[in-house]
Amino acid sequence: MGATQTRGGRRGWRRWLVFAASWLPALAMAAGSGSPGIANGVGPPPLRDYVVDEWTTRNGLPHNSLRDIAQTPEGHLWFATWEGAVRYNGIDFNVIGRGTTPGLRDNGVGSLYVDPAGRLWLSDSRGNLGRQQPDGQWRFWERAKDWPQALIHDMAMDSRGRLWLLFENHGMGRLDPDDRYTYFPPPDGIPLPASFPHIAIDADDRLWVGTMDGLAIRQPDGRWERAPARWNLPPGLAWPYRASDGSLWMVAGDRVYRMQGDPVLVQHLPGLGHFTAMLRDRNGDIWLGTENHGLLRIGSHGVERLPAGEVLPNGRISSLLEDAEGNIWVGANGGLFRLRETLFSALTRRDGVSGDYVRAVFEDRDGDLWIGGGGGLDRLGADGRIRHVDVRSDSPDALSVLSIAQGHDGDLWVGTYADGVFRLRDGRLQRRYAHNEGVPSGHVRAIAVDDEGVVWAGTRRGVVVLDGQGAHAPTVPGLPQGLITALASIDGALWIGSVEGAHVLRDGKVERIDVDAMGGARSVFGFRSVHGDVWIATDRGLYRYHEGTLARVGLEQGLPVDAVFQLVPDRVGNAWVTSNRGVLRIRMEALDSAANGRATPVPTERYTEADGLPTSQANGSSSPSAILRRDGSVWIATAAGVASVDPARLQRYLDRRPPPTVIERVELDGRNVPFNSRASLPGGKRIGVSYVGLSYVMSDRIRYRTRLIGLDADWVERDRQRTVEYMGLPPGDYVLQVAAAHPGGPWTRDVASWSFTIKPLWWQRGDVRAMGALLLLAGLYVLYRYLLNRYRTKNVRLARLVNERTRDLQAQAERLLAADRERAQLLERVRRQAVAYERQAREDALTGLPNRRRFDEILKRDMAVSQRAGHPLCLALIDLDHFKRINDTHSHAVGDAVLREAAILFAAQSRTADLLARLGGEEFALLLPDTTLEEAINICERMQETFDAHAPWAGVDGLRVTFSVGIAQCRFDDTPSRLLERADAAMYRAKNQGRNIICVDANPPEARL
Repeated sequence: MGATQTRGGRRGWRRWLVFAASWLPALAMAAGSGSPGIANGVGPPPLRDYVVDEWTTRNGLPHNSLRDIAQTPEGHLWFATWEGAVRYNGIDFNVIGRGTTPGLRDNGVGSLYVDPAGRLWLSDSRGNLGRQQPDGQWRFWERAKDWPQALIHDMAMDSRGRLWLLFENHGMGRLDPDDRYTYFPPPDGIPLPASFPHIAIDADDRLWVGTMDGLAIRQPDGRWERAPARWNLPPGLAWPYRASDGSLWMVAGDRVYRMQGDPVLVQHLPGLGHFTAMLRDRNGDIWLGTENHGLLRIGSHGVERLPAGEVLPNGRISSLLEDAEGNIWVGANGGLFRLRETLFSALTRRDGVSGDYVRAVFEDRDGDLWIGGGGGLDRLGADGRIRHVDVRSDSPDALSVLSIAQGHDGDLWVGTYADGVFRLRDGRLQRRYAHNEGVPSGHVRAIAVDDEGVVWAGTRRGVVVLDGQGAHAPTVPGLPQGLITALASIDGALWIGSVEGAHVLRDGKVERIDVDAMGGARSVFGFRSVHGDVWIATDRGLYRYHEGTLARVGLEQGLPVDAVFQLVPDRVGNAWVTSNRGVLRIRMEALDSAANGRATPVPTERYTEADGLPTSQANGSSSPSAILRRDGSVWIATAAGVASVDPARLQRYLDRRPPPTVIERVELDGRNVPFNSRASLPGGKRIGVSYVGLSYVMSDRIRYRTRLIGLDADWVERDRQRTVEYMGLPPGDYVLQVAAAHPGGPWTRDVASWSFTIKPLWWQRGDVRAMGALLLLAGLYVLYRYLLNRYRTKNVRLARLVNERTRDLQAQAERLLAADRERAQLLERVRRQAVAYERQAREDALTGLPNRRRFDEILKRDMAVSQRAGHPLCLALIDLDHFKRINDTHSHAVGDAVLREAAILFAAQSRTADLLARLGGEEFALLLPDTTLEEAINICERMQETFDAHAPWAGVDGLRVTFSVGIAQCRFDDTPSRLLERADAAMYRAKNQGRNIICVDANPPEARL
């Protein structure tokens, strides 16, 4: 059953984290408890980096108030609610109540307890006590007459196997191993009727009971005492807690103590009301649940707080549990919550970033991190504070930052979406390079500083150099002239990525890297130098440029995504690859092997929101979109903030034990059957087995494999399938084994197994088979004699028929050969006619250009591509001026010749990707993909210049031919007919304004009809 992950709350409560004014109490606790929060030098992360998952009645719980939580040895989690006990396997909630089989005596479950033998005990609001048996059934003890019919608050077992029961508003009960029950009424002066639902038994079998009026203690000899006055405990609520390591703790008022003979104060936490639950985790950190004040953790990061109201609900936290994998489970009045460590951390708007849509991250030479995006520019200093850098253009709006770089002089260069390039020094504006300085208007998605200190900027019209005189385009043949999406200075060369592929500028010459020929890549998003090779991130995966040779690693080699934005190698051999569908982690040696044509599919681990990313959508086509910082951490720009990962914590995250595997259900033809002992099943039935790996960290990613001993020679991989079925198994003895593993982790060694026997059907018995074999042999002999005689009789008749049929077949064969020759000749004539008809249907007979039908098909296709990818697309409608006059004056033959010559001139000025078509009469259409309005106008102006220079027309001296043009650029909400209408309207304006004119659609592409 899926949890609700607190997205806004997941990170939003960071600003409310409360750190202790003094760490001395926490350090004192650490000194006395064995290094809390430190394990092999890598401890738990700050509380802000935990993901909080939530379950309520909306996603599987029968009730939102959870009184207790327990985990049984095989790994199931159990929850006590007012609507029954709930067993959870990481996927599904299984509710057990009065109406289920097996069932409970009452739905109001008060407490849960797993005794030292691993048995689960359960109590309810009517005083019933039950224990789960090995077969899954429940055994309930019959109440004696002095057994209160009241809620059992809590349970604990002493070293002699005696179970102590704390009754609400009553005294104590004890159940001995021989099932004898004893009730102890509240002694005089001991506030047991005001008990609080926490008891503990120490190593000396002293019973510690929490009450609303101080601590009550029962000595092993039966004497009851109150807490000694010398302990100087605050009055009111006090209760005990025994940790899994046997240490005894106590909460009294707003203080936490550790019992070491007398109580030793560990922490004083005023102003947080009553503490209601406690947990000491495997790191030695202390977790405290409160009444209406959320959750606290005391440990290596000081005192941290997860307040109520945004992530956790207001109300009481009743129970805390650390499961076998280190997750923290919180039972509250408003639902069930889980806190788990994640690999990634994130900084978002709630942490002080100006906007969640981050496009670029950059670490300067002082170690400060610069964050650019839709909200402007921010600076994360060494003190951990995020400060907004207020740089503005002529507009009052914040800059939309797309790229960041640092020059040799320390100045910061910032490229923007529509405001040019800004040069900053110590966060203050030094100069702005805009359109009037020579920077083409539009996006500056990449900036690079080469080895000579030259600053290069990538624009919508190629690269420009920025210097003291402004911006100017280099005059080097072969440089891309379209949108630049990536720049990198590597080994003295400038690597340029664009929508036209990859180019390298080295020693004044341009080399084109033909990524399109290998896999069809078109857009390049990033470059990274790794061990002398250059890795290129594109819309068709990764390319490696090694000593002049290009190799590709894409979908075909095992990458789970097509478009990747950047590759960042860390210092431990991993490559972190960003994409729109999460961050990929791949070993660099595996990438090299895949690029060399070996070891495919390449092993890949993909991380998403479940691993701490604020969103799976990383950002690309900006720079730097991902970086490796000096401290070894990797930082990534995403659509919901900036994410970071410390590879040093990776092993802690990956070192998860294999999930213990259990078989949960066995069905025989759809009916449940017991499976706790060896089963004897009838043959010929369908056997279905359901199993699960009991892990609560990304349980939906667990892989499974099964082996049926007696049938399978080896393990059978089941991927994430949690059921297996067998039909019609032969009689015999079988053992089904099930193993599970986390992604990339080892398989469970202690596999789940179920032994069963398939009984033979009547016809599968040995004596029946022997008799049947004898009868079969006798029948076969009789049949053999009969068939032999029949064969001899028919053999003579068959020889006669063969001779007759042979003559007939020879005659038929000759007729068929003649017919086949006629059919082949006919098919050839039909094929030639079909080719001619197809050409006539799509080609204009006069000019040889595509006709209207072909134009409509290409227009529809290119518009879909343009609107999906966000590339510009323009349509120009061209009409020859005064064409009717040419026909009337010089004849239609001259007019036809003019149309043919015009088509030739138009085609000569068109690019390979453009579509030139004749729509009819003197009207032509020119479809210009990846072309802005300004570029389309330039193309049409060149055509007009060509027309003016052309003479004579159709061999007629003095004949001058001109044309009028209407241009429209495709909008995201355009249809083909609407685009044609706007271009046609523009063309008629050109006609009305005197002809031989180029008019542009009055509606800009940003307008919406």
